[in-house]
Amino acid sequence: ESVPEIRFAGFTDPWEQRELVDIAEIVGGGTPDTNNSNYWDGDIDWYAPAELGNNIYAESSTRKITQAGFDSCSTKMLPADKTILFTSRAGIGNTAILRHSACTNQGFQSLVIGDADVYFVYSMSERIKKWAEEKASGSTFLEISGRQLETMPVNLPSLVEQQAIGSFFSHLDDLITLHQRKYDKLVIFKKSMLEKMFPKDGESVPEIRFAGFTDPWEQRKLGELFEESDERASDREILSVSVANGIYPASESDRETNPGASLANYKIVHFGDVVYNSMRMWQGAVDASRYDGIVSPAYVVARPNSEVYARFFARLLRQPMLLKQYQQVSQGNSKDTQVLKFDDFASIGISMPASENEQRRIGGFFDRLDSLITLHQRKLELLQNIKKSLLDKMFA
Repeated sequence: ESVPEIRFAGFTDPWEQRELVDIAEIVGGGTPDTNNSNYWDGDIDWYAPAELGNNIYAESSTRKITQAGFDSCSTKMLPADKTILFTSRAGIGNTAILRHSACTNQGFQSLVIGDADVYFVYSMSERIKKWAEEKASGSTFLEISGRQLETMPVNLPSLVEQQAIGSFFSHLDDLITLHQRKYDKLVIFKKSMLEKMFPKDGESVPEIRFAGFTDPWEQRKLGELFEESDERASDREILSVSVANGIYPASESDRETNPGASLANYKIVHFGDVVYNSMRMWQGAVDASRYDGIVSPAYVVARPNSEVYARFFARLLRQPMLLKQYQQVSQGNSKDTQVLKFDDFASIGISMPASENEQRRIGGFFDRLDSLITLHQRKLELLQNIKKSLLDKMFA
């Protein structure tokens, strides 16, 4: 008997240790003959493990079977809202609460919950997964059997306390899902706007523009707009450039910087300089810096002239058609050894607004959009960390 670290007010009784079989019937799945056309394209949901993903609920399966197909499986129909689908083979532990009656293939040992709160048990998914992984066996692939799963020890409070805990985590998961959807939609929206606010190959104006700008974009060479900077220093903040995060202080990276490395040849970067990784430019390792600092000699520092608003170029230089050009003009025998020297960078033609004000509007729009995406990403990570901590403290 034990009690969790955090409890709702009014609950003081110790939790009782039981086995999973005391609160759930474990039901395996089955697969109809794939060559029998009478078994498929019916109206009974039939799940395979790959369909679960990270979804809380299983709403509908990709494949459906007929009644004859179900009868051939020698399995049970799983009831809606009482069943937790649990994958029992390689990739053990993906779970989802079933929303409509269904059956599964043999890659599941599903939990049909009896005298317990379904969401309370679902919130124990990580514990069940960890226990199942430790007990799993098999020569071809790891698998946990239904009989093994039945013996898993679980600590249970009263049904009323289970319902309070289940309801709490249900609301928390809804909040996490809300921020995940907002984040996903913003990422998709940004991708769409990057396609529509820059002209397509062969066109002189983008599909979407800010009001008041009508002049066609002009064709220029990057060498007309940037010059290579080779200033050196060793006593400034070290910056890094990545495909995912652009330019950022190396101190914010998870990777440790080598304190023994010589900084004597590091290149100076001023706010607004465009910096790219000469070996990863074709993947989009380029950004306009919002920091003063120094970068490794492996990077190229391109200083813009007065016609350039750098934050606009932070997006333009990542456009897919330019990434292809970087790869074409880079020097080297393979992708792993290709290097984009500044002279080759300078030879590339681009399309840009003649108006610096239009450049500023576009650059500012995407900076604000990135800030919003980052905000939702941080909220999402915070909620996920809160959930993880509470799962440890609210279960005995």
